[in-house]
Amino acid sequence: MKIARLFGAAAVAVMTTGALAAIAVPASGQDLLNPDIVPAMQRDLGLTHDQAVARLKSEDVANKVSEAVSATLGDALGGVTYNATTGKAHVETTNAALLGKIREAGAEAELVKFSARQLDSTVDTLNAADRSAPASITGWGVDSTTNRVTMTVLQGHNSAADTFIAKSGVDKSSITILETTAKPSLYANIRGGDAYYIGGSSRCSVGFSTTTGFLTAGHCAALTGGGALTGSNGAALGSWGTYRFPGSDYASVRTNSSWTPVGQMNNGTAVRGSSNAATGTSVCKAGSTTGWTCGTVGAKNQSVRYAEGTVNGMTATNVRSAAGDSGGGFIAGNSAQGILSGGNTTVTYFFPIGAALSATGTTLRLG
Repeated sequence: MKIARLFGAAAVAVMTTGALAAIAVPASGQDLLNPDIVPAMQRDLGLTHDQAVARLKSEDVANKVSEAVSATLGDALGGVTYNATTGKAHVETTNAALLGKIREAGAEAELVKFSARQLDSTVDTLNAADRSAPASITGWGVDSTTNRVTMTVLQGHNSAADTFIAKSGVDKSSITILETTAKPSLYANIRGGDAYYIGGSSRCSVGFSTTTGFLTAGHCAALTGGGALTGSNGAALGSWGTYRFPGSDYASVRTNSSWTPVGQMNNGTAVRGSSNAATGTSVCKAGSTTGWTCGTVGAKNQSVRYAEGTVNGMTATNVRSAAGDSGGGFIAGNSAQGILSGGNTTVTYFFPIGAALSATGTTLRLG
């Protein structure tokens, strides 16, 4: 299938010492990157065709703006989100003197109390105390929309969360406690989104093709004993490479000569590279159970406490998924975002693609 690019080249910010440069908006009227993306966004995000196209364009520009601005703020960066109402990047800072410069660069600006590094440090402290956390706490992580660390706890167990926070020694004012009715679970019922099988019984999903095979979820290997791999057609697939679970949730597979890794998802969406899209950006997932589903990027640096172990550094989404989707790839536009780990009926988590590539020493196969 021939896949056209979504947009023409957008100008990259030119950063000079002490200045934030604006970013040019790409020309309109470009072809869609894949025919399946817009219908999925219409279905899952409640958009019209024209709204979906307009959103993809504005997200492309907003992410370039946010990446350029964030790189200049350092310790003064509070967080970044995408404002779907205005179509702009929303950049938070702890330094009031930088608000004007952020706006000049083409982003919305907000003064906040906590820097991103402070919030990440809070998450690190909680992660270090994970073994002492009560089972009623289902996870924690940074939420840039509130400039706080959000901790989720089963209904009626707020006092347990308060006690754990107090013992950890973190600043309680930096944490928001939210009740939930469901515990997260792994989706290990065991091109991106294709099914593969482990030991002839468990099923997971391919995340992204690499130059030597593909990336998938680490728990697909760890919880099955790293069993023999077969493809969706029943043929021998290859062998496990580096994998890790819990703590992280990534795995690499080295495919044999019978398989050719292709730089695209199984609906034809080309993978052009990888990025770290801002909270609020639309994102789609390819999985072998629920197929191609879309939603938005949620809170980042999430620590998710599965019964089988905690995974740190993940990103939350409202994308629909189910058992067997584990390992499936999340993509924003043409940029790989991460590998599906698990979730519950309202949230799905992915492990960031950059961390997975670095840990496995692999390189994306581009389309």
